[in-house]
Amino acid sequence: MSDSDLAALRDRAARGDLDAVGELVELAAEREDFGELRRLADAGSSDAADQLVELAAEKGDLKELGRLAAAGNSDAADVLAELAEEATED
Repeated sequence: MSDSDLAALRDRAARGDLDAVGELVELAAEREDFGELRRLADAGSSDAADQLVELAAEKGDLKELGRLAAAGNSDAADVLAELAEEATED
């Protein structure tokens, strides 16, 4: 996807086009683009938040999981609790 195509997609998403938001979430997840996923999640996309938790868990990014949990994301808090439990079992 070209930069201009991506900019157009972001513009559509900013205007409330849910299909564009979905495409951006998918692209960001594929590219492992934490910044894009954060922007989309902060704008209210639950799909982006879910992808962000999943990606952070896969990458072992405890800082990102902690940030999400502190912001009230229960999935991130659950992942952190699971990781802490696994760490104490080792």
